[in-house]
Amino acid sequence: MRLGLAIQTPEVPAVVPVALLSGSLEEKLAKAAHWGVDGIELMTSNPREADPRQIKELCQRYGLDVAAAASGAIPMTTGFTLLNADDSVAEQARSRLYDLIDFAETVGAPLVTIGSFRGKLAWGGNGARSRLVGILRQAADYAQSRNVRIALEALNRYEGDIVNNHEEGLAFLSEVDQPVLGLLLDTYHVNIEEASYTKPFRHAYEAGKLFHVHLGDNNRLPPGRGLIDFPAIVKTLRDCGYTGYLSAELLPKPDPDTAARETLSYMRNLLEG
Repeated sequence: MRLGLAIQTPEVPAVVPVALLSGSLEEKLAKAAHWGVDGIELMTSNPREADPRQIKELCQRYGLDVAAAASGAIPMTTGFTLLNADDSVAEQARSRLYDLIDFAETVGAPLVTIGSFRGKLAWGGNGARSRLVGILRQAADYAQSRNVRIALEALNRYEGDIVNNHEEGLAFLSEVDQPVLGLLLDTYHVNIEEASYTKPFRHAYEAGKLFHVHLGDNNRLPPGRGLIDFPAIVKTLRDCGYTGYLSAELLPKPDPDTAARETLSYMRNLLEG
C-alpha cells in the first residue's frame, strides 16, 4: 500500500477544506517528497488551466507519482454538478469531467475521483438515476480510451443521496457495467454509513472494485485523533492484497502541514508494523 496526500492545484480560486500542505505547488511537492509521500492526489477546479504538463514535470522532479485527479474542488468553486437542476450547468459539469480525464492522462494519474461532483438525485428531477448511469457509462468509455479509471466515492447521507455505502455502490456499479468504474471508500464516510470498519473494504476488494481509499478519522482529523479502528482496516487491506493508495483527504488542523505529517507518521507505523 502507498501513502498519498490530497492537495489543491494553483488555479483553484478558494481554499479546499480538506486539502493539505501549505505554500506554492512546488513547495508542497518538496515537503511531500521530504516526508516520504508516495503520491499526490491533485484537486483541480479547472483542469484546462491547471497546466498538467508542468505539474507532471514537477512531480517527476521530486520523485512523486500522481495518485489521482480529484473532482472535489469543481462543485465547491464552480457549482458544476453532473445532476444539476440547470441543464446547461449539468452539461458544463459533464464537459469538465472529460477535461479531468484528459488531465489525469497527461499527469499520469491512474484514476479520477467523483464524490460530491455527481450532485444529488433530488436536484436532477425525474430519471436522475438513469441519467447518471448514462453519464458515467459514456465517461467510462472515454476514460478507458485514455487508460484512466473512475472511482465513485460512497458519501454519507448528509452529503449525497445516491451511493451512501459500499453495498449501494456495488449495486450501482453493476447498473453502469463498466470495468473501469470502481469505488472510492473514505474512512470518514465509512464511519457514518457502515456497520463495520472492515467489511466494506473487504467486500469491495473481493468484487474487484476497490479502486482508491481516503483517510480521515471520524472527526475528519488525522488518523489517530478519533475513534476509527485504523489498525483493523490496514490489516484487512493487507490480508486482501490491496496495493493501491491510502490518500489523506481531511481537515487541515491544526494546520495543513501538521495534519499531513501526523497522518503520514501514524499510517506509516501501521504499514510497517
